[in-house]
Amino acid sequence: MNKKGNNPINLRKEGLLPREEMLEVGTKQQEMVIGIPKENHDNESRVPLTPEAVEILTGHGHQVIIESGAGKAANYPDNQYAENGAMITDSREDVYRSDIVVKIEPPSPGEIEMMKERITLISSFQVKIYKDKSYIEKLLKKKVTAISMERIRDENNCYPLVRSMSSIAGSTAVLIAGEYLSNVRGGKGVMLGGITGITPTEVVILGAGTVAEFAVRAAMGLGAFVKVFDESIHRLRRLQSSVGLNIPTSIFHPRVIEKALKSADVVIGAVRNDDENPTFFITEEMVTVMKKGAVIVDISIDSGGCIATSELRTQMDPVFTKHGVIHYCVPNIPSRVARTASIAISNIIGPLLKNMGVLGGQTKQLKKDDGLRHGVYIYNGILTNETLGNRFDLPSKDIELLMAAF
Repeated sequence: MNKKGNNPINLRKEGLLPREEMLEVGTKQQEMVIGIPKENHDNESRVPLTPEAVEILTGHGHQVIIESGAGKAANYPDNQYAENGAMITDSREDVYRSDIVVKIEPPSPGEIEMMKERITLISSFQVKIYKDKSYIEKLLKKKVTAISMERIRDENNCYPLVRSMSSIAGSTAVLIAGEYLSNVRGGKGVMLGGITGITPTEVVILGAGTVAEFAVRAAMGLGAFVKVFDESIHRLRRLQSSVGLNIPTSIFHPRVIEKALKSADVVIGAVRNDDENPTFFITEEMVTVMKKGAVIVDISIDSGGCIATSELRTQMDPVFTKHGVIHYCVPNIPSRVARTASIAISNIIGPLLKNMGVLGGQTKQLKKDDGLRHGVYIYNGILTNETLGNRFDLPSKDIELLMAAF
C-alpha cells in the first residue's frame, strides 16, 4: 500500500478523483568550459583562479582549461591544477575557444583575434588604456559579453575586488617602505616603527580611502607615528572610525604638508587620480625639504601619481632616488604578493562562476544579479558603457534595457 501523499489517486467518500502530481521545478545547471590564459604583462603575476577553486568548479561538472604556466608566478605549478581536475594546454588558442575566459589584464588585440564568437570575457577594465576605438570594435565584432572584474558589486553595493586589492596594496606599501629604509636595500638603516627608548619613524599618508586605511593599520601596527591628509573631512572621519583611533589628520594645505614632510621618514601616496591630468598634492619643491634617505611609495602611479617627482617604473627596476629621497613607483603592487592576491581574486571569481553554472548560464545570472550587470561593458557585441561610447563616438545601450529584451 502506498504511503499517504505518494498516490496520484485521491480516495474520498465521493469516489475516486484524479489528483495533480507535483513535479520538481528548477533551473537546469549548465556545464561550462572555462579558460585561464597565461598573463603576458611584465607587471602581472596573479592568476584569477587557484587550484582549490578549480577543484570546486570541476566538481560541479565544469571543464577548466589552463594555459601551461598560468599560475607559475603565483607559485601554483601546472601539476596542482591538473590534480584538481584542470586540463593543461600549451595552446593559447585552445583557451580562447572556451565558453568563458577569465584573466587579470585586458586581452591584447592578438588575443581577441583568437577568441571564438559570443564568449564571456571576465577581466580588468582600464578605460585609459584604450587609445582608439579599434580595440573596442574588435570585441564588438566578436559579439563577446565583457565583464569588468573591478566593477562587479556585491550584495552590500560595494566593489569586493577593488577593496581586496586596495587592502593588499595599502598593507604591502608599508612593508615596501620598511624594506627600502633598511640598509640592506641601500637605505639609511632605520626600522619602520619604533621600540622603547627610540623615537618612532614618521609616516605621512596622502588619501583616506581603503588603501590608506590598510596602510595606516600596518604602519601603526609596527609602531610608527602616522599623519593622514585628504581633501574630504568625511573621509578622514570615516578613516578614524574604521581604524578606531584618533590619529592626526588634516585637509590638504601646502604649508601643513610641507611641515609634515620635513620630519617624515616615509610618504605613501594613496590618492586615486581619475582625471586625464593628475593632481600633484606634493610638489617637487616640497620633496626637496624631505630628509635624505626618506622613502616615497606612490601607489597611485598607475593613474598618473599624486607626487610631482614620481616616475613610472617596473618590478624589474622599481626604485630611483631624486633629491636624496628614494622613490618606489611601480603600478599593481598586489602582484608583488601574487599568491595572496590570487587567492583574494579567486575567492570572488570562483563563487561567481559556480553560481553562473547553477543558474543556467551567464544570461540568466545577469538577469538575476544586478551587481554582476554593473560590471558589463559589452553584452553580446553591444556596447553598454556610455563612457566608452562617448569617448569613441560609438552607439551604446543601457544594459537594463537589453536584459528586458533577452
